[in-house]
Amino acid sequence: MTFRLNARLAVAGLTLALSAAALPAFAQVTVGGAPMFPTKDIIDNAVNSKDHTTLVAAVKAAGLVDTLKGPGPFTVFAPTNAAFAALPAGTVDTLLKPENKATLTKVLTYHVVPGKIDAAALSKMIADGKGSASLKTVAGGTLTAKASGSSIALTDEKGGMSTVTIPDVYQSNGVIHVVDKVLLPK
Repeated sequence: MTFRLNARLAVAGLTLALSAAALPAFAQVTVGGAPMFPTKDIIDNAVNSKDHTTLVAAVKAAGLVDTLKGPGPFTVFAPTNAAFAALPAGTVDTLLKPENKATLTKVLTYHVVPGKIDAAALSKMIADGKGSASLKTVAGGTLTAKASGSSIALTDEKGGMSTVTIPDVYQSNGVIHVVDKVLLPK
């Protein structure tokens, strides 16, 4: 009887372990002090990040909220408030003016790549590209991704560089990679 009970417990434990292993392994990620939920879309998560209030304001000003709430999938390289603050004085205020909506839209969509490219996929693209990968953005420009130590660095068309500081923030409609600089198209 003890053997049967131990055998049943062992089978139940193995079944439970296998069931848990079959579940998607998304670690809880916190960005800007807020938990990011893979069941929410890009906008619903971004509005909760204290580090992305400038990005959210810019997305609203550009009229891109509905697009980034859409099905996607999208890969977004999301600059922090500090990244926007590092731009020359007055740049953000100028971009947020209604008459500059087209320029703002181009800058923001330059941070978006069609598809869901997580860090593992991006690292594979870099390896397959013998050290670099070209990413075609929604704006029509190109970002170049390279390995930089244990991180991924992006170079924009003007030669500016940004580093992914928080990779793989999974969303229901894609993935966000937090970056430390604003990337600029030609």
